[in-house]
Amino acid sequence: MREIDTFLFDLDGTLLPMDMDEFTRLYFKELTKTFSDLIEPERLVQYVWAATKDMVNNDGQRTNQEVFMESFSKLVGQDKIDVYKERFDAFYDQGFLNTRQCVKDVPSMRESVRILREKGYSVAIATNPLFPKRAILHRIRWAGFEPEDFIYISCYETNRFCKPNVGFYREVLRDIGKQPHQCIMVGNDVQEDLVAASVGMATYLITDYMLHRTGDPIECTYKGSYGDFYEFVKQLPAVGKHKRAR
Repeated sequence: MREIDTFLFDLDGTLLPMDMDEFTRLYFKELTKTFSDLIEPERLVQYVWAATKDMVNNDGQRTNQEVFMESFSKLVGQDKIDVYKERFDAFYDQGFLNTRQCVKDVPSMRESVRILREKGYSVAIATNPLFPKRAILHRIRWAGFEPEDFIYISCYETNRFCKPNVGFYREVLRDIGKQPHQCIMVGNDVQEDLVAASVGMATYLITDYMLHRTGDPIECTYKGSYGDFYEFVKQLPAVGKHKRAR
């Protein structure tokens, strides 16, 4: 940990405690209600998943938003895409807000981030950039933070890769101007978050709400519950000017 000065945090299931199955159910419930006059619920869900799959496979040539919208427009019809875009925008400031009911409150994570910032560490949001920034900002606030607390927030308007593509982590490192040895990735998803180790980052697996899709052994630098992470953070030394001031 001696060279680490930056913490990259996943959002859903990490800084924002939630059951992802419950979130997905609520998300599509509200989404299909929003589009009920335009398309049948089953078809909308099918189209969103198909366009999301294309976005996950983004090769970096375009933003995730561009890939998603191009894929989605082919399914609903290019002549209708402007109407759908407007409806998506409205959804993320209206129906999407109802998914907050699946969010849990874990004060120790908010306190952990506060301590890190007080000790001079940079903190960034490295959530899977599948959603527009407005949806991610809502979720940051639901977790008890303000966007200004973070030096970086991934989102589908600007990012060109998705987890678990290692290109996502290289992109984040480039954007924040850091080397892998300076960063630790904190997340609850074994396949999507721990892959950060392949570019040279340390990793911390949060075991509450852990997602692990295979039976493969789990390899990470550190792991523990929310409470364990809080104790881990308390033991860290200060960095930079905060270290000198002490």
